[in-house]
Amino acid sequence: MRTADFRLAYRLCDELRRRNIKFEVLGEGERLPNINSVWMGTPEEVAIAREGKGVGVNTEAVELGVERALQFAMGLGRMQHLSFGIDPGPRPGLAWLADGILIGTAQLERIDDVAEHIKALTKALVHDSLSVMIGDGVPTMRNRIINCCLVRKLPIHLVDERRTSHGIRRHHHHNAAIKIAQMEGKKIGKRMPVSPTEGELREVQRRSRKTSQGRLTISSELAKAVAVGRLTMHEAIENQRLKNHKN
Repeated sequence: MRTADFRLAYRLCDELRRRNIKFEVLGEGERLPNINSVWMGTPEEVAIAREGKGVGVNTEAVELGVERALQFAMGLGRMQHLSFGIDPGPRPGLAWLADGILIGTAQLERIDDVAEHIKALTKALVHDSLSVMIGDGVPTMRNRIINCCLVRKLPIHLVDERRTSHGIRRHHHHNAAIKIAQMEGKKIGKRMPVSPTEGELREVQRRSRKTSQGRLTISSELAKAVAVGRLTMHEAIENQRLKNHKN
């Protein structure tokens, strides 16, 4: 990277280290190692530069800038097909492949962030066609993600994970998402029902105990609100804490 913007440099370093990507930091005006070097800076710095393959990055979209730089560095250019795999769960796993080549993975903190994350990546990565595949586990969370993707006009397909020879191991979200991205599925064209099962509600309640470090368990009513996306886990825990305090 080569930038005089300290905040951008800090965020780029943090993102590159998180992904275990080797990089060099150059001072403002310092020459690039070679004429084909891929480098990142502010959009203004890239616009006036006359060397290398510059990628303009905004401080609020560092991850997308890194994706574009990786695309250049890997020599991908314009890809024919961009595919995403989603492993649904409380912290969904996500993987994206360019013409069958893995180029990125992530584990997101919120279910409702998945569709927006995919949409942003599709804008950063130049492609001709697109597919989004989602595993069929955890029905309520899966259907919430599907509905969010449909709202954003993302072509989403439901994958039967049992069709793999050994299935997909839970708790290995990145690996599961990679496998899901490479499978075929049934295209979903309409909104899916979001009706949590008793088992899913118990799992939400179990997570509330873990998140609150054993101090409380949210009610089944609050667990349902979390499951369908009306409340975050932290909001539900705070509501339960206030209710317990009143009693």
